[in-house]
Amino acid sequence: MAASAKPLTAEDHTLNGEWTVVSSRRGVKRRNTPRMPTLAQKLQQQQQEPWAPTDFEINFVRESKLMQKMQICMKKLEMSQFFLNLLDQIGTPKLTNCFLRVLSSESKMNMVIYGIGSLETYESPRLQLSLAILLKRNVSWIGDIEVFDPVLSATETRVLEALGCSVLSINEQGRRQAQKPMMFFMPHCEAELYDNLLQANWEVQLLDCIVLFGNSFDTYEQHLSEFKNSAIVDSTTRILAARKFTDEFKIKTVSDDYFGAFHDSSWHFFTPVLETELQLSRL
Repeated sequence: MAASAKPLTAEDHTLNGEWTVVSSRRGVKRRNTPRMPTLAQKLQQQQQEPWAPTDFEINFVRESKLMQKMQICMKKLEMSQFFLNLLDQIGTPKLTNCFLRVLSSESKMNMVIYGIGSLETYESPRLQLSLAILLKRNVSWIGDIEVFDPVLSATETRVLEALGCSVLSINEQGRRQAQKPMMFFMPHCEAELYDNLLQANWEVQLLDCIVLFGNSFDTYEQHLSEFKNSAIVDSTTRILAARKFTDEFKIKTVSDDYFGAFHDSSWHFFTPVLETELQLSRL
C-alpha cells in the first residue's frame, strides 16, 4: 500500500505490502499536536553528543566484502523458518491489533536501531540488521530506518547507507522521544539503553507511540534476584516499572543458527492509561 493510503484496520491485511483499508478507525485521538519540551526533555537533548566514525578511510575492498556478507546473510534469513514464523507472528490478530493501536491514524512508523554492534566483526549484528531490513521490505507500514552505534566504522556506515539506512550523526544515548509512532529495534542492548529510552518517553502519550523489539522485560523481572550490582539494579528501574502495563510477545528462534542473535527477544507494547501508573517507587 502506498504511503498516502488511509489508516490501517485489522479487518483486511497481508504482510507483503498489501494492507487494505476497509473502514476508518473510530475513537482514536490524534497525536500530532505540537508539544512544548519539558525541562527533563531539554536536559536529555543537551546530553546528546555529535558523532562520526573515528576512522575516515574509504576502503572499497572492505565495503565490497561487507556488502557481500550482508547480501548472503539477508538471503539466508529470508528463506529461514525463523523469519517466516516471525512474519506469521506479526500477522496474528493479537499483534496486529497492537501494531494498529500504535499506528493510530498514521500509515507508517519509522524504525530506530540502537546498539547494532560491529557488522564487519560479528555475524549476530549482520543477522539483526538483515532482519530489520527484511521487515521493512515485507511489512508495508514500516518506514525509514535510522541506525546508531558508536562502534560503527566508516566502512560500515557507507554500507548501511547503501542498504537504504540512515546513520545518525548524534549519539542520542537511546533517548529518542516518540512524538509519533516509532519502532525501536534493539536486540541484545544493555539494560541502561532500554532504561534511557523509557525515561525519555515516561509519559502516557509517548509510551503509547512505541513498539520495542528487544530483550524480554519479563526475563529481567524473573532474574531480578540475581542482580547483585547496584548499577545494574538502577539501570532496570523503569524496565521493571513498565512491566505492569507492557504487552509482551516473545519470539521463537527455531534453530541454533539464530539463537545467538535473537534469543530471549520480544515485542513490547506499552499501554499505561493514567500518569499515576508511571510513579516510581525508587529512582
